Amino acid sequence: MMNRDVLYKPYSIHFETMDVFPDKESRKNFFELVFILSGTGTHCINKHSFSYHNNHMFLLTPKDCSQFWIDSTTEFFFLQFSDIYLKDSIISRENIKRLEFILENANHKPGCIIKNQTDKMLIRPIVEALIREGVNRDFYHNDITALLVNSLIALVARNIIKYLPQKIGETSESRIINILNYIQANIYDPEMIRVEKISNMFGLSENYLGKYFKKHCGETLQSYINNYKATLIEHRLKHSDMRISEIADEFGFTDDSHLNKFFKVQKGKSPRTFKIEYLQG
Repeated sequence: MMNRDVLYKPYSIHFETMDVFPDKESRKNFFELVFILSGTGTHCINKHSFSYHNNHMFLLTPKDCSQFWIDSTTEFFFLQFSDIYLKDSIISRENIKRLEFILENANHKPGCIIKNQTDKMLIRPIVEALIREGVNRDFYHNDITALLVNSLIALVARNIIKYLPQKIGETSESRIINILNYIQANIYDPEMIRVEKISNMFGLSENYLGKYFKKHCGETLQSYINNYKATLIEHRLKHSDMRISEIADEFGFTDDSHLNKFFKVQKGKSPRTFKIEYLQG
């Protein structure tokens, strides 16, 4: 049996050959990318099943119930993410934003997460290179591992963006999907997500944009922006040691007071109170 554990904050890499997968009912504090190097079987996620084989990759989030049933001996590669907000994180700031995008838009259904055939050809060499680095631990292996992990995140994010957003059905127009993707990609810059900016970007009048968005999403444009922004701020309060002032600066608030007022309207309590209650709970 091949079994190696290599820990790199804020993620861990593990690969193993198995005939029987250990029982795991849920993922609580991390999300995980699982790549099938070889073997066959069935992946069950949230009571839905999918037959897997080599070169399939799965995304498991903290909310998912997941189990692998192995038919033939399977080589698994696991990349688990825990605290992505460490100040000395070797994950790039851009990829932290991509990870948040992945978390918010992951399609919690069975199936390989990599849809693009060209990307599938890139994934396996990256995974194999990560395994070699974990075994050999040669000069600069931490730096090389970081580059490989960042590349893997970017590829997964590119494929996630092909998924339909949660509130959008399969028959929805591509324009509303593009609008949602644009908002999520620019959520950190208030100037980029103003109504007039979005209207100009997508060739719609400001008045029509509001009606169009509510028709397709069931809520106003501003409500969607505020809810999404509040969710990302929640992530930081729960999973990082960032100061309130740092969070305010990242999301373009004028100061701590501006952030406090926004968050209190959205969540009914101040960011500080929210964090204290979360840590005590």
